[in-house]
Amino acid sequence: MAGNFDEIEEAFDDSYSGEIPPGIDEAAVERMRTVARVFDDLVRVPGTEFRIGLDPILGAVPVAGDAVSAGLSLYVVLESARLGVSFSTLLRMLANVTLDAVVGSIPIVGSVFDAVWKANKRNLELALEDLTAEADREEREESEPIVIEVE
Repeated sequence: MAGNFDEIEEAFDDSYSGEIPPGIDEAAVERMRTVARVFDDLVRVPGTEFRIGLDPILGAVPVAGDAVSAGLSLYVVLESARLGVSFSTLLRMLANVTLDAVVGSIPIVGSVFDAVWKANKRNLELALEDLTAEADREEREESEPIVIEVE
């Protein structure tokens, strides 16, 4: 029993390994990471390296489980919007949550899909990529302008 608690505690020890751009609310990123971890990668399946979270477990409850899971998955999308993620990335994130909810609502197949798709983890990665790309664009805009001579 103690091994299970150690495994859960260890799952929360690692943090985003990339560099979070300056000015981004690191606490919000950590909250999003925690939601993604709980819903997609909370515990390791014994005898494998595969991890599952609450999403496929909630999906086992017909209709209501997937609705609750989708509602809670929207937290990552909403927090991303608050952090300034681009509209196109937010649409992709909403598509991930929608796909997860729709396919996840299919009996049996849906739970397997929920375990493999990991929409929250995907959405966290999309948000971080977008925020990092935005910071890179801003940094380039602040640097010296490029001058092209025309003859």
